[in-house]
Order: sequence, then structure tokens, then C-alpha cells
Amino acid sequence: MISRPYAFTFVALLSACAGSAAGTVTAPPPGQLGTTATVNATPAIAFNPSPARIAQGGTITFAFGSVAHNVYFDAVAGAPADIPGNNASASVSRTFMSAGTYVYNCHIHPGMSGTIVVGTTATSDTTTGGGYYP
Repeated sequence: MISRPYAFTFVALLSACAGSAAGTVTAPPPGQLGTTATVNATPAIAFNPSPARIAQGGTITFAFGSVAHNVYFDAVAGAPADIPGNNASASVSRTFMSAGTYVYNCHIHPGMSGTIVVGTTATSDTTTGGGYYP
């Protein structure tokens, strides 16, 4: 059994840790989509996260690490411009003006693909992290 002084200290410490520190990225409230997000192209030949979810009119930043990657979107209405070339140690942003699901691939690494889901409204779904489903 925990004595009251120790229990109070534990609760106080736990409450202090629950606040957000400077520079900490916080997710939008449950059931809401953010207006910005980052997709990391990793040295493990993967896009993370996938799918990435964002609000219509929002911007995704593709962060390319030390390994060169590119991004080519499937040809669908509303898809932003591709990110050609061999991009390493750089970040490139694209804005998604139309709701929908956008699949993209890295042409340097066959099989490396990802998905962006752009929504006009948000729904709460704890099994998939929330977001819009067209």
C-alpha cells in the first residue's frame, strides 16, 4: 500500500509529465484532421506514416533522409505534382486541395509506396487513428 504523501507526489509528477514541452509536436484532437503532416522516406525503404491523414487544403512535407528517394503519384484527379529526381537530405512539400486517397511510389525503390488520405470532415475511429474515409 502507498502512503498518502508518496501517492500525492506520484500524482503531482504524473500531472507534470502530462503537459506538453516546448518543441513537442502534438496531434490534433481526436476526430480532427491536421493541416500539416510529415511523411518520412526512411533508409529502410519505407514511407512513414502510411497512410498519412490530412485535412483538405493541408500540406504534407516529404522528408528525405540520407538515402535518395522520389515521389510519383498515381494519375488521379486532384493529385499534386510529383517529386522527381534523387532527393536526399532534403524536404519537399505538397498541398492537397481535393479530398480523396492518393497513392504514391518511389521509382528508385520498386515496391516502396505510401498513401495520403485527404478529408473534408473528420470521424473518430480508434482502430485506424481517425480521419476521413472517402
